Amino acid sequence: MAIPHSSQQTDAERQAELRPLGGETTKPKKSGWVWILALIVLAGGGYYYYKSRPSSESKAAPAPGGRAAALGPVSVAVTPALKQDVPYYLSGLGTVSAFNTVTVKSRVDGQLEKVNFTEGQFVHEGDLLAEIDPRPFQVALEQMEGQLFRDQSQLNNARVDFARYDKLAKEGVIAPQQVDTQNATVGQMEGAVRADQAQIDNEKLQLVYCKITAPLTGRVGLRLVDQGNMIRATDPNGLVVITQVQPIAVLFTLPEDNLPEVIQHMKSEQLGVEAYSRDDQTKLAAGKLLTVDNQIDPTTGTVRFKAAFENRDLSLWPNQFVNTRLMLAVRKDAIVVPLGAIQRGTQGSYVYTVKAGKASMQAVKVDMTQGNIALIGAGVLVGDQVVVDGQERLQSGTPVEVHNASPSGTGSGPNGVAAPGQDSDHSGAPKNKKQGKQS
Repeated sequence: MAIPHSSQQTDAERQAELRPLGGETTKPKKSGWVWILALIVLAGGGYYYYKSRPSSESKAAPAPGGRAAALGPVSVAVTPALKQDVPYYLSGLGTVSAFNTVTVKSRVDGQLEKVNFTEGQFVHEGDLLAEIDPRPFQVALEQMEGQLFRDQSQLNNARVDFARYDKLAKEGVIAPQQVDTQNATVGQMEGAVRADQAQIDNEKLQLVYCKITAPLTGRVGLRLVDQGNMIRATDPNGLVVITQVQPIAVLFTLPEDNLPEVIQHMKSEQLGVEAYSRDDQTKLAAGKLLTVDNQIDPTTGTVRFKAAFENRDLSLWPNQFVNTRLMLAVRKDAIVVPLGAIQRGTQGSYVYTVKAGKASMQAVKVDMTQGNIALIGAGVLVGDQVVVDGQERLQSGTPVEVHNASPSGTGSGPNGVAAPGQDSDHSGAPKNKKQGKQS
């Protein structure tokens, strides 16, 4: 009986050794919560440092103007606002077109015997250009003249017979029918004579056509047929092309929105048109507006205009691309500043002016921009020094150091360009491809 008791005691001791103590089970739970709280505190501190650092740096950073002021005066370029007459024009794209272009062709068939012009020569209407061998037509003329002489002799004989038959018929010697027949013969011979005369006139005309003359005054192009070749009236290319270049026309387009304004000005005066080179920098010629097309192109929304130019110096050439400026009016005594001086912000357009060595922001009203200048309606007075370079570093009150100043308004503006109103070609129009527009 002692053995079973010993085994039960041993099992009780084993269960007691495997059962953990109550105090030891709560200690790991408390240390885990401590670590979680520590991580939350560290994350919150890092987030607060991240959010607070940019704001502190921004508060410490000075404003652009303040930084520039701290570094010293800002160097700027200025130019005075000027009062001058400014032309108001509409810009368009055009193509030079000859008033008349003629392909000279032969009106008869024959051998080209002589060429009396030089390629590129200016010829006048009626000048002899070429000659075709006239001998075949001269022979045909003589043949028709001989036929005419024969038919005239037969006509005279028929008339004498008619007079004789008429007298005999009155005496009752011959029948009246014979007289009528002879009278018809006379009519036939008269018709033959007239036909012969017409043939003679035609042969004379062929001889005239053997000498090819210029149908208009213009410039001769390249010769299309060489001397000695056989030419025909049906040849498609012809002998040479003559183009009238003095005067010459320019066809250009403008938006249909400008049409009412142009027509209104056309009622009171003849409008002028200026032609400029492809880069819109060189003035080529000045002319007059002739007419407006009778319809608007629905695909492009533009209207075609036609202007005439005397083209004395041959600066315009057929099919040449040009920029055109249609002059509508001239703004008298307008206050102008360079277009580069105009700045734009949320409150509208403004400029920086320099007074007493400091920059001042001045709101302005821009009436119109024309080329590289702007017409000021309000905000700037004549003579005000307007900043044209260095505005990005300015604000009101910033000290400035002025260079390239032109108090008299006769000097050059910034970057070597002419001041407002200065035009190297003295054309009175600014050299820029931008179209003038009303504000």
